[in-house]
Amino acid sequence: MNAEVIDVGTPATDADDSAAPLDLLLTDGALGPLRRLLPGSAGLRLAADLARRPRTVARRARELASELGQVATGQSRLAPSKRDRRFADEAWSTNPVLRRTVQAYLATAGAAQALLSDTELGWRDRERLTFAADNLVAALAPSNNPLVSPAAWKALIDSGGGNILAGIRNLLTDLATAPRVPTMVRPDAFEVGVDLALTPGAVVLRTDVLELIQYTPQTPMVRARPLLVVPPVINKFYVADLAPGRSLVEYLVQGGQQVFMVSWRNPDARQRDWDLDTYGRAILDALDAAVRITGADAALTLGFCSGGTLLSMAMAALADRGVLADRVAGFGLSVCVLDQAHAGTAAALLDEQTAKAAIAVSAARGYLDGRTLAEVFAWLRPDDLIWNYWVNNYLRGRDPAAFDILFWNADTTRMAAGLHRGFIDLGLRNALVEPGAASMLGSPVDLSAVTADGYVVAGVADHISPWQNCYRGARLFGGDTRFVLSTSGHIASIVNPPTNPKATHQVSDDLPEDPSGWQRTTPSTAGSWWPDYLGWLGERSGPAKDAPAELGGGGLRPLDAAPGTYVMDR
Repeated sequence: MNAEVIDVGTPATDADDSAAPLDLLLTDGALGPLRRLLPGSAGLRLAADLARRPRTVARRARELASELGQVATGQSRLAPSKRDRRFADEAWSTNPVLRRTVQAYLATAGAAQALLSDTELGWRDRERLTFAADNLVAALAPSNNPLVSPAAWKALIDSGGGNILAGIRNLLTDLATAPRVPTMVRPDAFEVGVDLALTPGAVVLRTDVLELIQYTPQTPMVRARPLLVVPPVINKFYVADLAPGRSLVEYLVQGGQQVFMVSWRNPDARQRDWDLDTYGRAILDALDAAVRITGADAALTLGFCSGGTLLSMAMAALADRGVLADRVAGFGLSVCVLDQAHAGTAAALLDEQTAKAAIAVSAARGYLDGRTLAEVFAWLRPDDLIWNYWVNNYLRGRDPAAFDILFWNADTTRMAAGLHRGFIDLGLRNALVEPGAASMLGSPVDLSAVTADGYVVAGVADHISPWQNCYRGARLFGGDTRFVLSTSGHIASIVNPPTNPKATHQVSDDLPEDPSGWQRTTPSTAGSWWPDYLGWLGERSGPAKDAPAELGGGGLRPLDAAPGTYVMDR
């Protein structure tokens, strides 16, 4: 696919909203991140625009020269934000040379950003250039320079030079294999089924595409209608079942909900032809199995990110067949972009030429490698996911702290070439906004025909799935939809337990056209959205009944204990 509210004490704290898959940047997953770091033709248009504004350029140059003069004479009042952890060491403010170094950096970076804001470029060019400029500014931060970094010098003294050898070893290790970015968490920091994905349950259905996990009830009574969870198709399902106390699945099961989880198979070149229809059919198979096992009249569903896209299309197919009400009693989506219009950097970088090139690359290989895509995600937030670990791993020579979300992020999966092609086509045409512009299993996709009640969650700090796009997507459906805006980023919108004292959210069933107006007028509520969601589920999950004595049913029996076998495939 990262300032968050999860844990401000670890080096990865502000990174967890960057840690998730970004399915709209699938072109870069195939072609590599370097393309995004170069301005290309947008740079030429920037130069032409600035050439027409000599007075503006001259004014910005004078302002920068004046500020640098004040820096040199010690009169500048520039200072980094108190939240900028790059310069948290007091040496950056007390040492006159280091203080001037930081001030000169801030002045130059501010001048470049101001000059870019002075231009009258199109939205797409502005997004491309802003991304390239932000990455350049992040790379040039003096905190990354081993010759002036207080962190590097302190490590050198404390370790007697051992940090240099350890840093070189870490660098060579990271360059040896994809993703070629600093390691954010050691591969042995956690073990799936031992530290993570611990909620008890069993695999009750296995197909070529998925395993379906049924979780063991933890209450004497359960709600009659089950909940089927559809995770993203890149990364593993256990983002919804992290460590105990941070697991949404655990929370819902302890709240009396019957929960079923899709665990996608990790495809390789043999599954190159798997496409949108393949996954849509698999979702419907899992839905039928959940209803069959529980004996319910319908189920509720919850889809995350790309899994939510596939789920939405599958529900539209059911609606076209006239059987949606017989299968789905309500649905949820989290950090799921259905309306791609101006969807941040991702949409700005998606054009027909690069789309064709990316499709050709994955078609030749048979899949999109999730490790390469992880490299793309890291460069979205270079301060948090690149340079933070550059300092820790290479300059200090330390191992990164263990952080469950970043471990999950590194546990990537591949994407079949057919599905890769389908997702790029959806994004390029913004096909889900126009009824009938896309199809699923032979049925035209018209999201307005999905009249079941909806529950849509987005993160206000989510740069991967902009909340405004999630909001507009919520308005595409034909039923009553509840929208929740969490004060968090991409993954913290999912991993948002009630124990988090800093969590807040906005929630409303009234969705006017303008998302900014909704944000201004909707009051903020303290706490996580999980309790609100559990209550919403309870209103639509039917009457309570005795919890089943054993898992499986309807001819389906437990095959393996949770978390199953597909999640172990790398």
